This record gives sequence, structure tokens and C-alpha cells, in this order.
Amino acid sequence: MSFSPLRRRALLYQAGLVLGVGLVLWFFVSNTVQNLDARKIASGFGFLAREAGFEIGETTFIPYGAADTYGRALAVGLANTFRVALAGVVIATALGTLIGLARLSPNWLVAKLAAVYVEVMRNVPLLVQLFFWYAIISENLPGPREAASPLPGVFLSNRGIAVPVPIEHAAYWWMGLALVLGLAAAIGFAAWARVRQAATGEQLPSGWIGFALIVGAPLAVFLAFGAPLTWSRPELSGFNFAGGAVLTPEFAALLAGLSIYTAAFIAEIVRAGVLAVDKGQFEAADSLGLPRRRAMRLVILPQALRVIVPPLTSQYLNLTKNSSLAVAIGYPDLVSIANTTMNQTGQAIEGVAIIMAVFLTISLSISAFMNWYNRRVALKGARP
Repeated sequence: MSFSPLRRRALLYQAGLVLGVGLVLWFFVSNTVQNLDARKIASGFGFLAREAGFEIGETTFIPYGAADTYGRALAVGLANTFRVALAGVVIATALGTLIGLARLSPNWLVAKLAAVYVEVMRNVPLLVQLFFWYAIISENLPGPREAASPLPGVFLSNRGIAVPVPIEHAAYWWMGLALVLGLAAAIGFAAWARVRQAATGEQLPSGWIGFALIVGAPLAVFLAFGAPLTWSRPELSGFNFAGGAVLTPEFAALLAGLSIYTAAFIAEIVRAGVLAVDKGQFEAADSLGLPRRRAMRLVILPQALRVIVPPLTSQYLNLTKNSSLAVAIGYPDLVSIANTTMNQTGQAIEGVAIIMAVFLTISLSISAFMNWYNRRVALKGARP
């Protein structure tokens, strides 16, 4: 098999590049190994099985004590990262969508207030906003004994936000299963309704029926178990609240900062997506007599999604990665606990590798899901 001179030269350049990259990697790896040997630092991930010896302030999902391992401590940090990231994505999406639509409102005051929100929040660094919200909660709210109570059973103090929660019961696990089954049934019914509408032209109230399935299935299980609802309410005990659940100042400040900051960017994405829809679609909706809200929900937003989803994916990724700033206000996320682990064990390379691998996996998973969703909502052109 013969190659032309141009092809041989291209192959030679590529082989040289691969060799050069390999030599650079070999240099860094060998240099790192020599430095670790010189300092008597053992490499590898065996330290994950050793006792951690430090406490973690927030262990909502995974029980943890100082006698547990470093691996379990990192798992707690990962759970805390997921906790704030998932809640932040939901809140930022809802708030950003409302602000973005508000900027398009014919009401002058509403549109200008939304514009001010976007411009202010986008141009103030996120770290500054985190410090601001943390100072508001931890320094300006009263102590537990003078805690404000805006709602019955809800207390705001510099120790966090104390709220009542239901006491765990076996029925709640069955309600969760019923919720999943109801959601699956609602999705299946919506798909069947779309096929039926395409075939017959008759539109079924799939939204209301789906809502009834999602809410009705857990409610039926709840009633079947005798409506077991007993609340654990926060009560002042000594210098803090006992009972209920407490959103710590660190978690509340981080969630508020991430959500409010990211919502400003999502608002501009939503506004741009709506403006990208041809004006004739608005006129067509008006000619059909659709109210503005229904026209936006049924005609405009479905077409705007093809423009909204790709940049929205980037904002979800940014929010997740920005959660690593939690270390600045003391929230025990993955990065914060990994830093403590590295300081105690000296396994800096392994610790950084774990952080990189986790965030890479999360980012790729979010991208894969959003790309799948983008393909689902993309407009399908007619085949020639």
C-alpha cells in the first residue's frame, strides 16, 4: 500500500505529535513519582479505607461519624453537592423562566424590574453574592431565642431555617413508589394522547389527567394507610432548635446564591428563545383567539425550546461546577471534604483526581441528558 508524499508527511507530523505528547506525559509522571518517593508519600487510593477522624456538619442522606472512613466522608460530600445542585437547578429554572417572560411583558414596570434584576445579578460576582447571602443569614438574623416566625412552625434565626417535617412512616415508601408509577403512567398517557390527536384531531386533557395520575396515586396510598401524618416540629431547646429539620446558613446561602445568580442567565436564554420564534407564530395564535398565556404555553415555548435547550445545558453545568465555591462559606461539599482529606493524608494527587473525575462524570451525564431532551423537542422538518 503506497502513500503520496503529502500523505506520508502528514502521517509523520501526526506520529511526531503523538510522540511529543507521550514524552511530556512521561516526564510529568516520572517526576511526580520521584518526588513522592523522596518525601516518603505513598501513592494510591488505599487511604479511602482509613479512619477519617473528623466530623461533618451536614449528613442529611448518609449517616457519618468521625470513626468512619475517608471514602464515606467523600460520599457525604458528594451527596451534599448533589443536594444543592439539584435544588439549585429546579429553582433557577423556574425563577429564570419567570424573569425571562417578565422581560417580554407589555407591562412597562414589570419588564424594567426584570431587566434590572438580570443586569444586577449577572454583573455581581457569584462569590460576592454568596458572602452577601451568608452575612444576611448568619449575622443579621436574630438568635434562636428571638427567632422570627413568618409561618406557624417555621423559625428564621442565625442558626438557619427550622421547619416542621413529617415523622417517617412505612406508608411514605409506598407513596414514593406510587409517585414513580403515576409519573410513568402520565408520560405514557401523554404519548398515547399525542398519537391519537395526530390520527383523529381530537385533543384530550392530557395535562389534567397526568396531574391526576401523579397526585392521585400517592394520595390513594396515603389514604389506604389511614392518612398517617404526624409532624416533628422545631422547638427551642437550650441555645438551638430541636426537632423538625434545619436548613443551615451555609446551605441556605449557597442555594440562594447559585439559584439567583444562574436564574439571571437563564432569563436571558428564555427571552432570546422566545424572540427567536417568528412573529407570524404570535399572529397565528392571536388569529385563533388563544389567550396570551395559552398561546405562550402551546405555541411559542415549544418552538422556543430548540433555541433555549443548548445554552440552558451550559448553565446547568455552570451551576453544578460553581457549587465548589461552597468551601468559601463553609458548606461541606465534595471539594471542601476532599481538601480536608488531602490536608490530613497528603494524598493531593489522588484527591484532585477524585474531584476531577466526579465533576467530569456529572458534567457528561447532564450533557447527555440535555442532548437527549434537545433531540426530543427539536422541530422535525419534512423529508424531501
